[in-house]
Amino acid sequence: MPIIVNLDVMMAKRKISLNELSERVDLTLSNLSILKTGKAKAIRFSTLEAICKALDCQPSDILEYVNDETNR
Repeated sequence: MPIIVNLDVMMAKRKISLNELSERVDLTLSNLSILKTGKAKAIRFSTLEAICKALDCQPSDILEYVNDETNR
């Protein structure tokens, strides 16, 4: 998948646990874990906004596009 989720990187930089982030953004641990592992098919803008606010970051700090064609 060409979209890479770097949520774990931002969480480590901000020294915040999955449990704490889950409470701050009002998202279940399982849904947050699905997002963190890159298995999510979609994300709501409101969820992305809440995560960015909690981690004091930009969406581009969490989501990254990688062109598969370039990596071949």
